[in-house]
Amino acid sequence: MSSSMPRKLSHLDAEGRARMVDVSGKRVTLREAVARGKVFMHRDTLDLLRSGQAPKGDVIATAQLAGVMAAKRTSELIPLAHVLALDSVELAFRFDEESPAVEIESRVRTRGRTGVEMEALTAVTVAALTLYDMLKAVDRGMVMGEFALWEKRGGRSGVYRRR
Repeated sequence: MSSSMPRKLSHLDAEGRARMVDVSGKRVTLREAVARGKVFMHRDTLDLLRSGQAPKGDVIATAQLAGVMAAKRTSELIPLAHVLALDSVELAFRFDEESPAVEIESRVRTRGRTGVEMEALTAVTVAALTLYDMLKAVDRGMVMGEFALWEKRGGRSGVYRRR
């Protein structure tokens, strides 16, 4: 849960109808966002993934590509998101032996008038869905979660870091 509530919702007009925020008056600045999520799985599934012997091929490479493609198409998925020219989309995957899980992190950058939080979150979420899709034949009990924005930079509000 967020620690502070916004004074007003920017995606609602005076009558309470959904609207795309007008960003034409904002300065173009470097914008960056980092999002993370996890896919929890059976230990044997994590071992299979690590070995590179999953039945459907290179699962991590496919999830990485899916995350990049998803970030680029965020405005087609999220109704009020702006179409953005992204400068960079990076995804990193880490095996968490304790959970067991795969941790996913995305970092998205652009020079623009609005942030890339939704693009970073979309990249992580679709990468997680792709992991699930490619591994479900061996582990239908996987759980995807802990999707969150961890950091954002740029724009009038400056820097945000999750505590």
